[in-house]
Amino acid sequence: MGKKGDAGSHTRAANFLLKPVALSNLVETFSKRYAERPGGYTRVLKLGNRKGDNAPQAVLELVDNPHDLRWEMTARAVGWDILQDKVQKQRVSTAMKHGAGETKQVLAAEKRIEFGERGGVLRPQTRWNVQKLLRYRGEEGLNELSEKASTHADKLLATPLALKSMFDKKKHIEQHNLAPRPIAGQKHVGETRSVLDMSKGRLGYQRQVPSKVLTMKKTFNLKSHHV
Repeated sequence: MGKKGDAGSHTRAANFLLKPVALSNLVETFSKRYAERPGGYTRVLKLGNRKGDNAPQAVLELVDNPHDLRWEMTARAVGWDILQDKVQKQRVSTAMKHGAGETKQVLAAEKRIEFGERGGVLRPQTRWNVQKLLRYRGEEGLNELSEKASTHADKLLATPLALKSMFDKKKHIEQHNLAPRPIAGQKHVGETRSVLDMSKGRLGYQRQVPSKVLTMKKTFNLKSHHV
């Protein structure tokens, strides 16, 4: 009704909407946003069950909105896949120098790959999400998604370097400072740890106690027991 634009359609839409601001949003925002989209204006994202009464939860959202959850998730997945492909083919130093600068070209090529066809840089599910998101967004949507994906890829590269730099500075001041330990499920780009090691997280890294300390503890325990 909002996309038709005539007075009769606006009147019928006003009968469904309870607030005047909703009608203005329909005419001024949503009708323009979905002018080229024939349908499929909403998306349901399942959030699992709620604690307490175990009721199922979900988020109902309008697609292509400024805070689109699928858009953000897909952009991060694209950045991860492109960076992972670069690290496998190039040295890490080369990937750090150039980043994910060719993201737009990769996305344009992935749009042309048919569903189920092999090849490409992205994983099949990520490619499918990219094709659905960019179906009605045109060149502007392609530029926005590529920019978000490149930003996330640069962040993935910069985070380990920043942590290492902070650790080296602290280690220079305090010799007993230990390297930062990963949390459970954390994985860096190009890492080949098994799923079991990743799930352990910090528990998988045991602090090495010097043999001199162990000897002192053993001696102290023996003396205490003798007394």
